[in-house]
Amino acid sequence: MIQTLAENPILLLFIVAALGYFLGNIKIFGGSLGVAAVLFTGLAFGAVDPSLKIPEVVFILGLVLFVYSIGLGSGPAFFDSYKKNGFRDFIFIVSMLVLSGLIAILLFLAFGFSASTITGIYAGSTTNTPALASVIDHINNTFSADAAALSNAAVIGYSLSYPMGVLGGIFAIIIMEKLLKIDYAKEKKQLRKEYPLDSYLSSAAIKITNPEATGQSLRDLYNKYGWEVIFSRIIKGKETALTNWDTTFQLDDIVMIVGNTEEVMQAVSELGEIATSDLEYDRTQFDVRRIFVSNPAVVGHSLASLSIGKKFNASITRIRRGDIDMLASDDLVLELGDRIRFIARRKDLRALSEYFGDSYTKSSKVNLFSFGLGIGIGLALGMIEIPLGTFSFKLGYAGGPLIVGLLLGAVRRTGPIVWTLPYSANVTLQQIGLILLLAGIGVNSGSSFISSMTIDSVWIFIASALIAMLTAIITLLVGYKIVKLPFSLLMGMVSNQPAILDFALSKSGNRIPEFGYTMMFPIASIMKIVIAQVMFIVLMS
Repeated sequence: MIQTLAENPILLLFIVAALGYFLGNIKIFGGSLGVAAVLFTGLAFGAVDPSLKIPEVVFILGLVLFVYSIGLGSGPAFFDSYKKNGFRDFIFIVSMLVLSGLIAILLFLAFGFSASTITGIYAGSTTNTPALASVIDHINNTFSADAAALSNAAVIGYSLSYPMGVLGGIFAIIIMEKLLKIDYAKEKKQLRKEYPLDSYLSSAAIKITNPEATGQSLRDLYNKYGWEVIFSRIIKGKETALTNWDTTFQLDDIVMIVGNTEEVMQAVSELGEIATSDLEYDRTQFDVRRIFVSNPAVVGHSLASLSIGKKFNASITRIRRGDIDMLASDDLVLELGDRIRFIARRKDLRALSEYFGDSYTKSSKVNLFSFGLGIGIGLALGMIEIPLGTFSFKLGYAGGPLIVGLLLGAVRRTGPIVWTLPYSANVTLQQIGLILLLAGIGVNSGSSFISSMTIDSVWIFIASALIAMLTAIITLLVGYKIVKLPFSLLMGMVSNQPAILDFALSKSGNRIPEFGYTMMFPIASIMKIVIAQVMFIVLMS
């Protein structure tokens, strides 16, 4: 069996992936490791026999697919977040990264590690392979005689620390969510206006009974009350029409609105009362349909810029993206695979379908030209040698594609080129990339992980656990209590490894940790390389 797996690394890859994914779904004390179990399953297989290896290109491919698709999906929210709180968030993230380096230096003094060992421990406990690679490159270029010994010490420190880098972040999240009594549902509710999260939208027919709501344009009423709802049809007497910004209400008008249940009920209290009307089900003059966005010509454009109201007698009320229902606000930008719900005259239904495409097949396909070109640009950026004082570094396979993904995700399109992916394709690529990455790292690290186990390894385990857990715990505590950041966002910031991010996503039940991850990762990718090299140089002097 071992010989078969050694000769067939792709078979080994999928056995590790399948078994790890199965084990990751097993609940232990109410929680599970999720996809992180693939890493530890790979370590177990790799420890069985050193001949079990997965080609390096496999997990490099997984890393590139994961970070690039994360970047594309989170680009808009990433830049919007920094526009609002950029300087504060940047200083906080950099401070926490420097803190992890200071903790490592204190452990160097406390335990008497060598400079190369503690640098390897730091790189492993922060799960940053480029940081280790940059230090090894510096060793090879500076210490010709002792380069092999110094490099091996760094690699051993890294190998033993990496698993604790993953587990430490997960344990810190579990501990702090209990101590801080985090209510994820409450956070999600508070952040639904700031981030594109799951919104359970409802609708209601309202009878206008409040005199203060009459005689004013809908535009003025929006400005007055700050509603987060969409008005669609209105019945005035026996006539049914679609609302617009200049619509004015009169007593006994019946209007249909869509929004979050809380917002809908607030609008009801300010306008009148729930109407006993069948307007929601009335299809005599206007019909309600859902169609897919598959026409690249409308992708990357805001609803306001499409001027649907001028082209058709229609009103878009909501957009469904994956599992998320969003109100059709003017600034909402369409993406491939979105499902639009609109109200229109029956004679306009076919024209609207042709305008947006309405093809599930086309809305699910990946544009291989833009996808391949984007990743190619990211890889080229990662290869550039960036000078920094007396040494230099590269963004590598992770930093380059992530930064380009963030930029292209925010831009969305350049002329005829649509950079973004359909939501379903993005989720699938993230999952495939993550499994390839974790299975490859686990299997290839298993043998060295076991062979480097000695009595001294216990201290390396302890040091790596302290770096990983203390950094994450302090980040979560300071960020939540002092900086006043949402805990769900902070979980993404302490997710220095994709497996931790997956765990954070499963705990929160929403996408907020992804936004924290993309805020942290580009800065951390650079800072950890710099910190590791500075640490090694200072401690060797």
